[in-house]
Amino acid sequence: MRIDVVETAEAPRRSFAGLEVIGISKTFGAVRALNDVTLRIEPGTVHALVGENGAGKSTLGKIIAGVIQPDQGQVAIGGRTVSMRSPRDALVHGIATIEQEISLVPGLAVQDNVFLGAEPHACGLVRRRELRRRWQMISDESGFRLDGFQQVSSLRLGEQQQVEILRALSRRADLIVMDEPTAALTEQEAHVLHRTIRSVVARGATVLIVTHFLKEVLALADTVTVLRDGKHVRTGPASAETEASLIQAMLGRDLSTVFPEKRPAPATAPVVLGGENIVAPGVRGVSVEVRAGEILGLAGLEGSGRAELARALFGQLKMSSGKLFIGGEPVRRPSPRRALAHGLSMVPASRRDDGLFLTRPIVENVSISSLADVSRLGVVRRRAETQRIAEVLSTLDVPPDRQRRPVSTLSGGNQQKVLFARAFMRRPLALIANEPTRGVDIGAKTAIYGLLHGLAEQGVGILLISSEREELIGLSHRVLVMCRGEVSAELVGDEIREDRILTAALTNTQEAESDSAWRGAGQPHPSLRNTIRRDGE
Repeated sequence: MRIDVVETAEAPRRSFAGLEVIGISKTFGAVRALNDVTLRIEPGTVHALVGENGAGKSTLGKIIAGVIQPDQGQVAIGGRTVSMRSPRDALVHGIATIEQEISLVPGLAVQDNVFLGAEPHACGLVRRRELRRRWQMISDESGFRLDGFQQVSSLRLGEQQQVEILRALSRRADLIVMDEPTAALTEQEAHVLHRTIRSVVARGATVLIVTHFLKEVLALADTVTVLRDGKHVRTGPASAETEASLIQAMLGRDLSTVFPEKRPAPATAPVVLGGENIVAPGVRGVSVEVRAGEILGLAGLEGSGRAELARALFGQLKMSSGKLFIGGEPVRRPSPRRALAHGLSMVPASRRDDGLFLTRPIVENVSISSLADVSRLGVVRRRAETQRIAEVLSTLDVPPDRQRRPVSTLSGGNQQKVLFARAFMRRPLALIANEPTRGVDIGAKTAIYGLLHGLAEQGVGILLISSEREELIGLSHRVLVMCRGEVSAELVGDEIREDRILTAALTNTQEAESDSAWRGAGQPHPSLRNTIRRDGE
């Protein structure tokens, strides 16, 4: 009988002499994800893997974590070749992984998920008092503020990501592989995670981060490796890199500008999307107008009401009072069906949860909102459907031979393009784009920025909601800033600056000036505490 011993929060850390991947190659069908990649991860460092979607960075991270096995090449720890056929094998070698997709048990408490499979036992029973003590220790070390007794199913996505991180930390792993660890976190939660990573590295651990966020790489990593088209481009100190140099290495070409040239929106254009004194859950008396050809940015911290406003305008969230106008016409009893019928489309914040049917073909995902246009007597005319979709997808560089594939086979950036294609099929008057570049690489972001700019050039009014202030500044003609369910500022032209957006999001200048202090301390800003508490309810 074999018993695997998993290190827990009190077990000593093993001596870790670094990890090497040597000549690693991996093929999925006709796609060569990795091609003869060799690199070394030094002990006691933060090592970042960057590259476009499809560059092979997530595949390499999964090979190191034992999730998948390479076709060729080997992994060595301390100069000794090791075989890892599963994440369990990797854990025995001191490697823990945190996947981008949450893999928790929803019905269990937070602390039970953290120590799942490594609970302290006595006579076959879990020692609950000892488990609670270990939970308190790991919680204090991390700086995360989670209730160990709270059920995981009641947590926000960002909080569930924190549980995943705590589970890896509790194993006292020598090397922790993190795949997009901050993709689901708020800005403040990401700062807390960065502090936690520095803390565990200071205590002797090594962290490998697979990420799209270049600012995060430059602020956190000691070493950065760039992959492109499955090949190793270069590895070097992060201090020698800039965002521009990393982008050039990732794309293989100079990127003269990320954002298209911003042209003035016509001041006399008709209002295509309007709301008057909208009151809904999380929204308190907000009025908004989007004109044809205008990109109106909507900024605010997590829980400010910006997402709720978008859902209320699209009819997903019931308004208790207020008026909605689309194309100049009033919309009574708003609903998504009525919004679409009047000419309003929406790209949701979560393509997986709210946007796509992952197991269905691309064509079906694109046409789902426009079936009436390609049907007769309730029967879909497949030839008409295919022709319409081909026209739309050709503008998004999706080749015809891929259109019948499941949408789950696409990269995150191309999945996002499918959502835009669905909106194009409707020929909308207005579009709500909620976090349109979340979880995509810089190349896909640039393409999406071009799509938004092109729609505005065609006269579509766009309401752009983004957590990335650079996007709002680079794309928007005007920016509305929300705080606690209300519009706290409207910024136009040269007023659209990062400091002005942050000041309005925090409601006053004094709070904004304290931003650097609370970030460094890793604690919630005073103005965020009620918001964080509300979001966790």
